[in-house]
Formats: sequence, C-alpha cells, structure tokens
Amino acid sequence: MKCPYYKQCGSCQYALDSYDPAEKTAQLTKGFPRRTVEMIHAMDDPLHYRHKVYATFGKDRKGNLISGLYKEKSHTLVRIEDCAIQNEEANAVLRTLTKTAAEMHIEPYDADRRTGSLRHAYVRVSHYNSDILLVLVSGSDVLPGSRELVKRLRSAHPAIRSVVLNINKRRTSVVLGDKEHILFGPGYITDRLCGIDFRISPQSFFQVNPVMTEYLYDTAVRLADLKPEDNVLDACCGTGTITLIASKHAGHCTGVEINPAAVQDARTNAKFNHISNVDFRCADVEEFMNKNRQKYSVLFLDPPRSGVSASFIRASAAMSPKRIVYVSCNPETLIRDVHQYEHLGYRVNKVCPADMFPFTSHVETVVLLSRNT
Repeated sequence: MKCPYYKQCGSCQYALDSYDPAEKTAQLTKGFPRRTVEMIHAMDDPLHYRHKVYATFGKDRKGNLISGLYKEKSHTLVRIEDCAIQNEEANAVLRTLTKTAAEMHIEPYDADRRTGSLRHAYVRVSHYNSDILLVLVSGSDVLPGSRELVKRLRSAHPAIRSVVLNINKRRTSVVLGDKEHILFGPGYITDRLCGIDFRISPQSFFQVNPVMTEYLYDTAVRLADLKPEDNVLDACCGTGTITLIASKHAGHCTGVEINPAAVQDARTNAKFNHISNVDFRCADVEEFMNKNRQKYSVLFLDPPRSGVSASFIRASAAMSPKRIVYVSCNPETLIRDVHQYEHLGYRVNKVCPADMFPFTSHVETVVLLSRNT
C-alpha cells in the first residue's frame, strides 16, 4: 500500500508498498562472519502492528486543531489521521479525540508561549482482549472539560477501559510527566504474553508489537533450554517480562532492575499471576553481580540500545553462567558486546533476528552464548 505520510513523519525508513526484511539478516551476517545467522523471522501481516501509539497536538496554518507526529529531527508537526503501522482502533481513538477536542474548543499546548493544555495522547491497545488505555497529557495543571471529553470518547469507543490524565509542564521531548491521576477506570489494562498476564499502566514498559514480542521471548526461553534445577538471573529485567515467562521452566528466577517503578510493576505482575519462584531486586545490575555470591546457571540480558559496558561483561562472565541469552535492539552494540564475551570464554551458538518493527531499519535479535568447557 502507499503511505501518504512516507518521508514526511520519518517513522518508517522503507516504503509500505513492499515488505522484505531480508536485508536485516544481511546486516547481522556482516557482524558474525563465521556464524550461522538464521533468516529473520518476518511478520505474516506487517501492518498495524504498533499497539502503543503516541500523538502530539498543535494547529495547522488555518488554526485548526490537528494531531500527529513530529517530522524526524524537527519541530514540524505532521498531521496523521490513519497510520498504516499503528493499531487501527488506536488510530480511530486519536481521530475521535482530535475531533471532539476541537468541538469543545480545547486548546493545544504551546510550549514556547506556555498556553493551552492538550499536549500529547498515548493510546495502548491490549492484543489479548482489545481493551484500551488512554493517557491524556496536559501541559497545564488541568485539562478543561476533561470529564465531558472522557464521556464522549467512551461513548464512541466502549473498549476504553482506563483514562489517565498526565501532567507534563517541562520543556522536554519526553511525552509523559511524573504527575498523573485517573479520570476513569482502574488506571491500567491487562495484556497476555506467553501465557502470562501483565498489567500495563501509563509508565509501564511493554513492547509495542505483541505478536513479535511473543516470538522473541519464546525464542529466548527456548534457546536458554531451562531445566527445573536452573537458577536464572534476568539482568536489566525492566517490568519482569522475561523473568516471569522463564519462571515456568526454571527452578528460580531473579530479576534485577535499577528503575523502582519497573520493579514495582514486576512484583505486581508476579502476584497477579500467582508466581512464587521469582524475586525482583531494585539495584544497579553491575553492582549486584559484583557483590552477589550466588551462582546462576543462565543469564538473560536485554539492555537498552547502548548495550552494556566492558566492566558489566566482565562481572557477568565472572559468575560463570553456562548459558547467556542476549536480547538486543541494536546490532552494532550487540556485535561489540558478544565479541567481548567471546574473549572471556564464551562461544556463539545461534543468532536469531526478528522483525519487531517492519518498514523501519530496526531489528531485534536473540543470541545464545554458551561457556566453553
């Protein structure tokens, strides 16, 4: 299909009229010249895969309220009404929100003049039950007419189960602020991944593509070849997704994460699923590994795009896990880090890429390393 916004918003690097992610496999093969890199796992339907959607509000040249995304590397707002990679119901909610806010004369937030209120919207759609979490981001302490706005939105979209007002008055490109209160519902929705239920609140980290996320984590756990006697460490565990999924196959799993809110989400999801063979620690992972005397047979590692430091790699290798499963969203730092593990006595067994973000240059990869004996 043809995308009317292609090369305007900058979200997609490849045109939507063809889908062939094979070159992402080639990108990884360059970094692992002596290894067998599996062909990338592609999506059966690469459209409307984003179940987490953000929009920014502004005005066009005629003064009409619009919503969309900033053009790449600019502050130019591109009006987007029907994005082909975003969930269709999320697109519909944003259209209704923009239309209704305009009818109610709710002004968009102007960061330069510090006027208006409606700054961003964040829509999360559960792949499991289609429930919707809507977060309205205001640049002021209040959002005028919020009760009536929520009433109209829920009338048009009954699947909206929670609406949260988030306050963000800072001069920043970060969408969400720290202060929020619930306008409707419990403040979260539930999604299911690999048989585990996860509560998703506005600040929770949860992957945007549920179909490929399930494949990615299934692959990670399968490659780990977990046994009931395995003691597992999930470094950089975030909200505990891999930790909880792995717990179904291992004896015990420990997740370590420096973000307190993420750790709280992980503990909540463990209780929600009645999982008792896990524990979550709020700590710097490298410090935890250096101080901890416990041995782990399997290490899961899912770091940010920047990867991990050389000292982190040394600390993790010093624990002598038999298997390391490295999940990465950045081939460049992945290749760098894996080569350092090879110098410390590990070998690469498998490299499994997944097309988490079709029509973009991004690729997710799972690498299995095992300790040389």
